[in-house]
Amino acid sequence: MCSFLPSLYNALSRKNSALHVIIDHMIRIASVNVNGVRAAWRKGMPTWVDAAKPDFITLQEVRAANDIAHSVLADTGYTTISHDAEAKGRAGVAVMARTEPEAVREGLGDDGYFDRAGRWVETDYRLGDGSLLTLVSAYVHSGEADTPKQDDKYRFLDRMIERMPQLAKTADHVLITGDLNVCHTERDLKNWKANRKKSGFLPEERAYFDKFFGEIGYVDVHRRLSGDVDGPYTWWSMRGKAFDNDTGWRIDYQMATPTLADAAVKATVDKADSWAERWSDHAPLVIDYDLPDVKA
Repeated sequence: MCSFLPSLYNALSRKNSALHVIIDHMIRIASVNVNGVRAAWRKGMPTWVDAAKPDFITLQEVRAANDIAHSVLADTGYTTISHDAEAKGRAGVAVMARTEPEAVREGLGDDGYFDRAGRWVETDYRLGDGSLLTLVSAYVHSGEADTPKQDDKYRFLDRMIERMPQLAKTADHVLITGDLNVCHTERDLKNWKANRKKSGFLPEERAYFDKFFGEIGYVDVHRRLSGDVDGPYTWWSMRGKAFDNDTGWRIDYQMATPTLADAAVKATVDKADSWAERWSDHAPLVIDYDLPDVKA
């Protein structure tokens, strides 16, 4: 099993000590790389949160210590779980929820190598029908071909290969969300031919996703709902006309165990209307899940 550190979190929306149970029939889960939560919050993220009204929001590249992240998100009405990185100003993942978790686990792998990397946090929530949802916020290394950065990326993906089947055995529903920094197929990258030898579209990286969605049995929920189309992309370079021309990459995922994937009904990439209105270089991936057996 994985080696985890205790998690620091604030119950920002707590009204009493009882566990809040999710009883709605539709659960909206959003995931987004915020490219620094403080900057995103200043640039307009609160407006999006108010409009989208997710039940859960997973964040990647928070780039703030836990106490700072909690301070920024203190008045949102969400309970925030954050896992910062030992390296100041780097990485960082978080989960914002309208309910409190039953359990929180940080890090990935038995050897402790990624315990303080700020790249993986697991949260458990009890749904109204008694089933257990494990929600993960993950931030895979961007990597760089033929460098130690790429070695760390493969090491992290190896740990995911180990952990994903374990999670599927211990929870009724598992959802792994986040910026995974790999385009699985040519449909996921506008200029795929020019990027075949670059990190993010290397055949060795894509092979991990073949395994995620094959042997291990998880489902790429966004792709299932969107169909066999180009994109929809979730990241665009801040340089040039990439955003305006929709020259993007689909590197943000929601990977679900089959029963949860079958409950997904709608996926949306909340791309900003203009370059000037962006509050991150990523757009939120928002998916609605219909759980008909959920009851009070």
